[in-house]
Amino acid sequence: MKNPKTVLIISTLDTKREETRYLKYKFKEIDVLPLLMDLSMRGKEKSRAELTPSHVASAGGSSIEEINNSKERSTITNIIIDGATKIAKDLYDAGKIDGIMAIGGSTGSLMATDVMRALPFGIPKLMISSTAALPGLSTKYIGTSDILLFHSVIEIAGVTDMLTNVMDRACFAMKGMTKYVKHSLNIEAKKTIAMTMLSPCEQCASAVRIALEKKGYQVTGFSAAGVGDRAMEKMISQGFFQGVIDLAPGGVGEHYFGYMRDGGPNRLESAGKKGIPQIISTCSVNHMTPARSKYKKEFHERRKYDLDKFRTWIRLSTDELKDVANEFKRKLNNAKAPIKVMIPMQGWSSVDCTGNETYDPKEDQVFIDTLKDGLDPGIEIVQVDANMEDSLFSEQVIKAALELF
Repeated sequence: MKNPKTVLIISTLDTKREETRYLKYKFKEIDVLPLLMDLSMRGKEKSRAELTPSHVASAGGSSIEEINNSKERSTITNIIIDGATKIAKDLYDAGKIDGIMAIGGSTGSLMATDVMRALPFGIPKLMISSTAALPGLSTKYIGTSDILLFHSVIEIAGVTDMLTNVMDRACFAMKGMTKYVKHSLNIEAKKTIAMTMLSPCEQCASAVRIALEKKGYQVTGFSAAGVGDRAMEKMISQGFFQGVIDLAPGGVGEHYFGYMRDGGPNRLESAGKKGIPQIISTCSVNHMTPARSKYKKEFHERRKYDLDKFRTWIRLSTDELKDVANEFKRKLNNAKAPIKVMIPMQGWSSVDCTGNETYDPKEDQVFIDTLKDGLDPGIEIVQVDANMEDSLFSEQVIKAALELF
């Protein structure tokens, strides 16, 4: 093998010994070096992994004897996950692995993907799981990471022709990703910008992206529907970007109230902590999206706008607008880099325009006034006489970006 790639395999040999042995065999057959980490917590046979349960338990601050003798399943599971995560991160940081793959059912998938999510965007991550299609589990496995879920369909039990077909395809996919795709991103050499977007501000986002790309910037978009918000905040904190254009920070209020587009507790904070300049706007900030199954009685009487048959935006009350503005203020006042807040005064999205029931610029002014009251004087608020989707507004965002980044 000439310059072979190394893939870290995560498995539990006490339950998946033969299946994991086949994965190692297949990788060697196709000129990939397998490095096996065994997360077994009840194995009675000596582990043949390069990274044994003893190694993992020790890295997690315990011992395999304590793990084997404990009846606290949740506690020992977390110890093993912590140990495996530390080992995987150390291997990645030392340049000793080029990808990570795992095989398992529900428990194995939950443990392995916890480890995968600790590794940065770009390194290939592939989870062969018999439970990938179970409702609710896929989102737990993936979180905000770039994990490829490979649904085995059949149970991972016995090296049958069907299962070897699944494992063969997964191994070749991993070889392709490690051999032909560069996973280390040279972000320092480029002007990289993170930008949130939603369909009601798509024209603005597109115009800004195209204009900045012509100036040599790389603009990476994130759908501001909750998961995208959290992914962006995580990647900002990991140093992937030199600037942020946050057109749709509605996830701040969604988290505050606990609604569907919840952007997480760190929404609107990571760039400030990293000292990265930001442009903040207001698409969707004056609307909320509670799950229809959890509507309060009063929500049925609120002004609302149906985006489609699945999604409805409900207009925030003036008290709720004040609450959200105070959250913005609290977060932005702690920032360590320049910020411009750009507000389109003729509507905060394509939904927010004359003729639509939820359009109410007088109530939006309550948000603006509350935000201004106590906002760090170094943070500039720019009010633009246009709708979010008007070319005048996108032109002003572009101008601000070229000045700020």
